[in-house]
Amino acid sequence: MLSVLSKSYGKDLYLITLKNDQIVVNITNLGCTVTAIYTPDSNGVMKNIVAGFSDLAFYEQNDAYFGCVVGRYANRIAGGKFTLAGQPVQLSVNDGTNHLHGGFEGFHKKTWSVVTEIREENQVGVVMEYLSKDGEEGYPGNLLVQVRYTLDNACKLSIRYTGHTDKPTPVNLTNHSYFNLSGFEQALITGHLLKINASHYTGKNNHNVPDGSVIEVRGTALDFQQAKRIGDDIDQFPDDKGFDHNYVLNSEGEITEAAVLYEPVTGRELRVFTDQPGMQLYTANWWYGGLYPRHGAVALETQAFPDSPNHPSFPCTILHPGEVYEKHTIYEFGVRSLKSSYETIL
Repeated sequence: MLSVLSKSYGKDLYLITLKNDQIVVNITNLGCTVTAIYTPDSNGVMKNIVAGFSDLAFYEQNDAYFGCVVGRYANRIAGGKFTLAGQPVQLSVNDGTNHLHGGFEGFHKKTWSVVTEIREENQVGVVMEYLSKDGEEGYPGNLLVQVRYTLDNACKLSIRYTGHTDKPTPVNLTNHSYFNLSGFEQALITGHLLKINASHYTGKNNHNVPDGSVIEVRGTALDFQQAKRIGDDIDQFPDDKGFDHNYVLNSEGEITEAAVLYEPVTGRELRVFTDQPGMQLYTANWWYGGLYPRHGAVALETQAFPDSPNHPSFPCTILHPGEVYEKHTIYEFGVRSLKSSYETIL
């Protein structure tokens, strides 16, 4: 059985619950945010597997980007600068010398409009919309974006992004959910097994932005082509304090399996599919105290490459008037027998 429930928290704030017979997904229009995903383990015990706040009011800040949609441009742009149609553009700088995740007041801090709730035989969902005005955080053009979340009976949470602009502008949207498939019974995700469908990653400089190189993962700590524990090599990047790298996915622009995450104690599994060219692996390296410890969850951010407007060799992220920005990511949730080996599973 599929269902969608809405609860109002004031004039413009809502919590929408999508349910099937196996999982429950909570979404708020504050930041277009996934606040909780409850899935069963191998014994049928339901736990929330994404990091978040218990009170919706806390999402007004959400500096850790729990579960939200980030934009206009996910990840970093060096110096907040790029050239567009021969003209310099200066964005806000909110991450050292960089522009990060849309700036100081990015999409994650906006109250989105709930356009419609979807109630169909095979899926339920919600469509949310936000108009980013010309000049917001320095971006050119009025950008109208919609995000469509749907949940089906196969336990697939689909996220479709669309956008239209009246001036050329860079666009790169992603969902920033952090996962701990133990339901946070295990404090760290170092024991999770991860496989990434990528043979290369984008090299970066000491400002954590791409240097233009594309490097083979084989023989490095970044090689997840075969499943391995996240904790096996997490200490190989002392400056980053863990993994914080953009993978060049082995895809041709079609929906492709990007990653598989598996927690061997509970048997919970997550498969990520996307038509995006990249995926950022981030292991919550800067969490200290507060709700969760460092490495308490992992983000698998499907995206365009960081700093693409400054690298002509990277896939283009500039949206022009008359074009439609269209991207699609699917999270598929499952559970496996604990008797199965992870080599077989992954």
